[in-house]
Amino acid sequence: MDYKPVPTVVPVAPFDAATDSQTLRSAMKGFGTDEQEIINVITSRSNAQRQLIAAVYATEFERDLTDDLKSELGGKFEDVIVALMMPPVEYLCKQLHSAMAGIGTEEATLVEILCTKSNEEMQQIVVAYEEKYGRPLAEQMCSETSGFFRRLLTLIVTGVRDSLDTPVNADEAKDQAAQLYAAGEAKLGTDEEVFNRIMAHASFRQLKLIFDEYKELSGQTIEQAIKHEMADELHEAMMAIVECVQSPAAFFANRLYKAMDGAGTDDSTLIRIIVCRSEIDLETIKQEFERIYNRTLYSAVVDSETSGDYKSALTALLGGA
Repeated sequence: MDYKPVPTVVPVAPFDAATDSQTLRSAMKGFGTDEQEIINVITSRSNAQRQLIAAVYATEFERDLTDDLKSELGGKFEDVIVALMMPPVEYLCKQLHSAMAGIGTEEATLVEILCTKSNEEMQQIVVAYEEKYGRPLAEQMCSETSGFFRRLLTLIVTGVRDSLDTPVNADEAKDQAAQLYAAGEAKLGTDEEVFNRIMAHASFRQLKLIFDEYKELSGQTIEQAIKHEMADELHEAMMAIVECVQSPAAFFANRLYKAMDGAGTDDSTLIRIIVCRSEIDLETIKQEFERIYNRTLYSAVVDSETSGDYKSALTALLGGA
């Protein structure tokens, strides 16, 4: 089944960057801030349109729009609006950098960003990361991770995955499925290097064929095999790749559910997925969330521990119930 991504945020038409720029300036000028007006404008424009608004704002008022927004807003609401104002690749680089900064590493964030990308998307991130931080992403990541998990992420980051336009090869898929079987279920112990090589090199379309062949060959799904053969971060990374091959929407729906489940909310994950996927497949994720959890994503966000303008900005990006 072909994946049909449907966004919740699309370019607005007609669009007038000068009018939007003036509206935002008025919302922040003088006493108090009109947060609702800021939400109305920024959440309903595409990222490319927001960049045009920022450029006009700088010319017109000789001020930096993001700096003004930061000075007027606060908390998680500010985080959402500032995230929306950043070019998508730059925002992902910032998220990767934050995940590796300080003591400890947020492996789940690395997995969510790196294991879900095509080779073409990965190359953009690699270039932008080094430009922004003056250090190659692979080098930074190697110092923050270890073992086969590090090896898998390094392969992904260094761009070994076949490109999107590489033709799928059914015979090769049979052979690759046999290699995975021989490296896992068919032997005592696991040859993680074989799993890493195939999972990081094959395109997502090729992996779909490989996983189908694997089930034919072994009678088990690749998910069952990974569950038996892998542990910890490597298990999470492999499962993320499998889920994104099967259905990216289901992968992100599950991540959103976990971010809001139980006591406390994982705000950074909630913000990152809703912002990053809003122009890609957030509508598809909403449908998948409702199918899996029997409730709307909109209602889950409304009932979560988010509040005020923060909640309003997230629900605006979701585009209603």
